[in-house]
Amino acid sequence: MSILRAGLIGENISRTRLPAALEIMCAEAGWTLDFTLIDTKQINDFDFIRTVKEAHANGWTGVTVTHPYKTNARAYAGDGMNAAVAHLGASNTLVFGNNIAGYNTDYTGFLAAMRDADLPRIGTVVIAGAGGVAKAIAPALATLMEKEDAEILIHDTNAARAADLAKTTGPKAKAIGFDTFAKRTTKAHGLVNATPLGMAEYPGSAFDLALLSGQGWAFDAVYTPIHTPFLIAARHAGLQCITGFDLFRAMAIRSFEAYTGLEVDRNTVLPKLDRLKPD
Repeated sequence: MSILRAGLIGENISRTRLPAALEIMCAEAGWTLDFTLIDTKQINDFDFIRTVKEAHANGWTGVTVTHPYKTNARAYAGDGMNAAVAHLGASNTLVFGNNIAGYNTDYTGFLAAMRDADLPRIGTVVIAGAGGVAKAIAPALATLMEKEDAEILIHDTNAARAADLAKTTGPKAKAIGFDTFAKRTTKAHGLVNATPLGMAEYPGSAFDLALLSGQGWAFDAVYTPIHTPFLIAARHAGLQCITGFDLFRAMAIRSFEAYTGLEVDRNTVLPKLDRLKPD
């Protein structure tokens, strides 16, 4: 029996559903899962490169990477990034072998989640956050709205990081400062939370919830909990909501495929993954 030996590197990851999702897909494929959580909040002298090298040396299939190490993973993958996502500044999946292969299943997962949502249009979007997940979402939005006359407006508490992401995303994107963030929020068609705010460990919302009125749709990358303050307010305001769990399902499937080289039967697996949906 084949074994998928992997792990998850990130902060405050005890509530992740990824091991359970991979277990479901391994069972479908007749594989065994050996999965390790590496919660860096519990490790005083954590070293990303040393940890990845040790996992590789110990015969792991690979590692999944989450906040705040996705840019570290992209740098580590180097020229080994999968060609379809080599333009991105973040990676969330490293697959070991003779050479390291880097993937960004946030990118492919977000594309899948948005296509499943079947929005009438994307429109101008405000993204809160310019970290690892935003480095996947912003370029994915640029692809989805290629034929639309609209903008991707990126705000981050680190202005330089927002400006860098806007530059790498392309001509549709630009960084906005705190002074215009509220005004742009009220005039946007889509709102995206790409910050950790809304997680149990990071309570709150990146957006002023009082400004949610008149937009068309909202997406929150946080999926634990699935009903974040941001999405609760967005739903009450009549916005079409795409949840972090919608992204998670697609991300988990693509991660399993990257790890194993197998193709997942989505019609069979998706209903089983739905059982993992957080309250």
